[in-house]
Amino acid sequence: MLQMQPDYSKLQFDNKGNLRHFLSLKGIGAELLNQLLEDAEKYLTLPGSMSVRSKSLAGRTIGNLFFEPSTRTRASFDLAGRRLGADVLNLDVNTSSRKKGESILDTIYTLQAMHVDIMVIRDASDGVPAYIARHVDDHISVLNAGESDISHPTQGLLDLMTIRQHNSDFKNMVVAIVGDIQHSRVAMSAAEALQTMGIGELRLISPAALTPKSNRFPGAFLYDNLASGLKDADVVMALRIQRERISNLDGVPGIDEYYANYGISNESLRHAKPDAIVMHPGPMNRGIEIEGSVADGPRSVITKQVTNGVAVRMAVLDRIGKMMNER
Repeated sequence: MLQMQPDYSKLQFDNKGNLRHFLSLKGIGAELLNQLLEDAEKYLTLPGSMSVRSKSLAGRTIGNLFFEPSTRTRASFDLAGRRLGADVLNLDVNTSSRKKGESILDTIYTLQAMHVDIMVIRDASDGVPAYIARHVDDHISVLNAGESDISHPTQGLLDLMTIRQHNSDFKNMVVAIVGDIQHSRVAMSAAEALQTMGIGELRLISPAALTPKSNRFPGAFLYDNLASGLKDADVVMALRIQRERISNLDGVPGIDEYYANYGISNESLRHAKPDAIVMHPGPMNRGIEIEGSVADGPRSVITKQVTNGVAVRMAVLDRIGKMMNER
């Protein structure tokens, strides 16, 4: 069910104003976003060189609870925690007691009794990370690793970082997001981050069946024509069709029709600026939402997004760890 993103401003911060939970980008100001991005830059290294490591989470335990499939987000949270010195527990949902009918709170309380300090949550239902954050003990932090179709804050942060590395002039920037906007938590968090940074123009391009209500993305411009939406864009982000979230496929274009009208190809990119970058959060469906030669081409920053994902999650975890150590 599509919802407006709740405001978790008060829940995310402790009584000293420190970040305690990371549930949403809504309510997080530009100053903190910039601080997290600057921190993340410190964790980047050249390919082939030793990764940056720290002991800021030494003695802490992170529990990764992914109740939906994930490759990039789960692996990068795992690496981020280990590189900061934490013990990392990856819960296999397919073999967990939730398959036997255990409630999510009983699962959480079990991990709490094992002294898990940080819980990283991905779930298909609205509000689960915040629900858990409201029920855990005060010394535990909860991070949202993807919530239904409404929020994916670390993805929004890594996308912002990737864009800023290319062009930091947000006020004069045009960003075009193409694809299944209606069911995309990636689009939601990207929009929140970009609008906090004062984006010049945010365009959302999709077929009518996948177009969100305008009040879900206030300030964004909605397009159903790819050429018009891509005109003079600085950034082009492709999204896949999230068929697992669509109960009725009536009106959703088939593969050939979708690629012909909304696929990001070398031909369609002629409408964007010559130096426009191409992004995709993954997983990619080559030949549907993006042409293989574009995904692997000189404009693509898709693998850079993956690299930045580890650094961003290290920055967020490190910030949470410092808050814990100051108690």
